[in-house]
Amino acid sequence: MTDLAAQGAARVDWIRSRMALLAAARDELSVTRPFAGRRIGMSLHVEPKTAVLVETLAAGGAELIGTGNHGSTQDDVVAYLNTLPGIEIVGRRDDDLDQHHANLAHVLDSGFDMVLDNGADLVAGLVARGTAATVLGGTEETTSGGLRLRDDGELAGRVPFPVIVINDSMLKAIGENRHAVGQSVVESLMRITNLMVPGRRFVVFGYGWCGRGVAQYLRALGGRVAVVEVDELKAFEAALDGYRVGSIDDFAEWGDVFITATGHPGVLPVEQIERMHDGAVLANCGHFPWEIDVAGLRAAATGSREIIDSVERIDLPSGRHVVLIADGRMFNLAGREPKGNSIESMDLGFLLQTLSLERVATRAAELPAGAQPVPDDIERTIARRFVAALSSAE
Repeated sequence: MTDLAAQGAARVDWIRSRMALLAAARDELSVTRPFAGRRIGMSLHVEPKTAVLVETLAAGGAELIGTGNHGSTQDDVVAYLNTLPGIEIVGRRDDDLDQHHANLAHVLDSGFDMVLDNGADLVAGLVARGTAATVLGGTEETTSGGLRLRDDGELAGRVPFPVIVINDSMLKAIGENRHAVGQSVVESLMRITNLMVPGRRFVVFGYGWCGRGVAQYLRALGGRVAVVEVDELKAFEAALDGYRVGSIDDFAEWGDVFITATGHPGVLPVEQIERMHDGAVLANCGHFPWEIDVAGLRAAATGSREIIDSVERIDLPSGRHVVLIADGRMFNLAGREPKGNSIESMDLGFLLQTLSLERVATRAAELPAGAQPVPDDIERTIARRFVAALSSAE
C-alpha cells in the first residue's frame, strides 16, 4: 500500500468506527449478498464516509466503478479505495472541469447495471448515449439531481429505470440536510475565512431543508440572518421562524455574507453582486457550481487574486471587491480542509442509499420508471435503528 493509500486507510478507519448503522448493514449484506454479479456506476463526493459506503456495497457482492464530484475528491481516499478488490475510482481533487467530464465518460464507457448518482450526471450520460435500457435502476442523492429528473428537468420522462431520490427522504431532510449541512456549512465558513459569526449580516438563498439548517446554525452563533425565498409558503415559514424575508433586491446592499442553497442556477446574478458593499463574501453550498454567476462575475471583474487557499478576491469596476469561496463550488466539501457533513448524519444518509440500492437490486420490477421517493418501509426501518442507536449511547 502506498503512503497516500495508507493515509486514506487510516482516516477511513476512524470514520468506519463511528458508523454503526452501516456496520450492521455490512454484516447483513455479507450474508444476503443482494449485489452479487452487479456492477454499480458511481458519481459521488469521494471522502472517507463515502469509502465506508463503498465497503458496505462491496460486502454485499457489488463491483464498483466510480468517480468523484468536481473539486471535492480526496486523493488519499481514492488511493485507498483502489486497493480494494473489485473497486475502481478515477479522478483527483485538482481535476479541472474538462477532466471531470472525462472521468464521467470513463465510468460510462466501463459499463454498469446499477447507478449511484449525485446530480444525475451518470443518468444524463446514459440517456444521451442511448444506453439507459441496460441499467436495472439506481439512486440519486441530491435535490439538484432530482430537479433534473422531474417536472421541467431535461431528463423528465426519459429515464426507463427506477431512480430512488434519497433527498426526498424526511430522514435525510431533517438529519442530513437541516442539521448536518447547517452545521457543516457554518463550520466550514468559519474555518476557511476565520470570520466572526456573531453580529455579522448573512443572506441565505433558499429555505429548503439545507437553507433552514444554514440559517438556524448561523443564528445560533449570533449571526443576523435574512432569507431570500421565491416560494410563498417557504417564505411564510421563514418569516414565522423569525428571519427577515425578502428578495435579493432587498438585501444586496445589507448583507456581509451571501450563501446559496437552492439547487437552481443563476440565483445570485452579477448585477446584484455589483451592488454589494466592499468585501462582501459569496459562498455556495448547492451541489452544482451554478447558483452564483461566477462566469459573469469574472467577465465583469477588473482583476482577481487568491488570498489564501479557497478564498479569492475579485475586484469590480466600482472600485469595490467581493470575496468568492471555493470558486462557487460546494464549499463545505470543495473548500480548504474539507470535512463535509457529520459522520453520524452520513451513516444515516448512506444507510438510506444502501437499502434503496438493495431494493432496486432485489425488486426493481415492482418499482415504476423514473424518479421516486425512498420507500416508506425503508424510512421507518432506518428511523427505528437510528433512534435505538442514540438511546443505547445514553
